[in-house]
Amino acid sequence: MGKNKMKTKKAASKRLKVTGSGKLMHRQIGQRHMLSKKSRHRKRRLSGNKDVASGDAKHVADLLPYE
Repeated sequence: MGKNKMKTKKAASKRLKVTGSGKLMHRQIGQRHMLSKKSRHRKRRLSGNKDVASGDAKHVADLLPYE
């Protein structure tokens, strides 16, 4: 019969993106709640995306086999 395919972990696919060069990006933490006590400078710094750490990238790549 046919080959078995790996399933993509949907939670990981919603939280992580793969760039054109193959790097993994994730959303910066700390921007969901209790924003009134954080300064504007801190909130600006926390916005945007960040690279996945090199030690975690190998594990995360297993969660996204076809990305």
